[in-house]
Amino acid sequence: MTPAARLSAAIEVLDRYFDGMPLEKALTNWARRSRFAGSKDRAAIRDIVFDCVRNKNSFAAKAGSVTGRGLVLAWAWQAFGPEQAQSLCDGQGHAPAPHTPTELLQLNESGDTPADAESYDLPDWLIEPFREAFGPDAQSVAQTMRSRAPVFLRVNLRKTDRKSAVDLLAQDGIKTRALSNVSTALEVIENPRRVAASNAYKKGLVELQDAAPQAACLALPAAEKFLDYCAGGGGKTLAYGALHEAELYAYDANPERFKDLPDRASRASLDVKVLTAKKTSSHAPFDLVVADVPCSGSGTWRRAPEGKWALSPARLAELQRTQSEILDAASDLIGAAGCLAYMTCSVLKSENEDQVRAFLTRHSEFECLSKARFIPGPYGDGFYFAHLTKRQERT
Repeated sequence: MTPAARLSAAIEVLDRYFDGMPLEKALTNWARRSRFAGSKDRAAIRDIVFDCVRNKNSFAAKAGSVTGRGLVLAWAWQAFGPEQAQSLCDGQGHAPAPHTPTELLQLNESGDTPADAESYDLPDWLIEPFREAFGPDAQSVAQTMRSRAPVFLRVNLRKTDRKSAVDLLAQDGIKTRALSNVSTALEVIENPRRVAASNAYKKGLVELQDAAPQAACLALPAAEKFLDYCAGGGGKTLAYGALHEAELYAYDANPERFKDLPDRASRASLDVKVLTAKKTSSHAPFDLVVADVPCSGSGTWRRAPEGKWALSPARLAELQRTQSEILDAASDLIGAAGCLAYMTCSVLKSENEDQVRAFLTRHSEFECLSKARFIPGPYGDGFYFAHLTKRQERT
């Protein structure tokens, strides 16, 4: 496909998204209808679409239009410059139609630094929560989330070391570098889309995992009996098992989420017992329970930008109720002097510090001995954890 045809494809996908179709479904449907498109074309179109959704407010302000065409024209203006962007839109073949005089006037006259909601690229109602979370840095954090996130791998230290993993990945054309502040993490700097087919991945030497949750797993205390209470795909179970000798258990309210966990655990040379809700209670107490709860995902909006536009105050309130319920339920599974590790991939205080404060008010038998917040940036996504430990009786 030509660069111009990719622009047209991105416009089509975005229009379906604005008509109400989930973004991933819009991309998948387009790919199924367009068998002529190669893997590089599909990747390039996906990148354009995701950039446009990350920057929806500012691109719409630039183009004067909240449409697929408007966002893609603004994207092209920024990516290629005005002259080349106009040359790509000549209406020939599969190229977008030429710019109208109104479009050209808007693109030429709009500033490159939009104000207020456009500068944050957030829904209006989320600007104040960002300011509460980050103070004077709120705008810069929001702007960081307008760009693509780095790709990180977790090295399975049970089976290899970072240098060996770097060398093996290089054999498959995947260039990586070690993060100095996270001892298990590699940043992929060339060919991230080759990871899943690499020998290092197939042999269980590396897993895709952002650097922030890796750091959170490294901070977890040693335990003999570990439960990943909201396991999802089981990434934290595998990360913990690679670092500690422990009985590993995993549970999720939706078992479909961790259907691949047995295969992943086998590849990582780990034994993980997958539990139902009833069996979770019967296997209690646990020394360590990790509850990476459902949340807004606001720390990961560089990877899943659709989420920030879909989130509403009502949905956030619903998530906060769920988080409180999970914390209360998980606290019943903790043994004497055990630890409940509360985690979110959110940057919002209402899901992090406020939840922990409310939990400690409800459960005076717990105290918070450790907590950390990771800000979205070059070293990973936004993330939060707090270690809520049962108080020991003091004599």
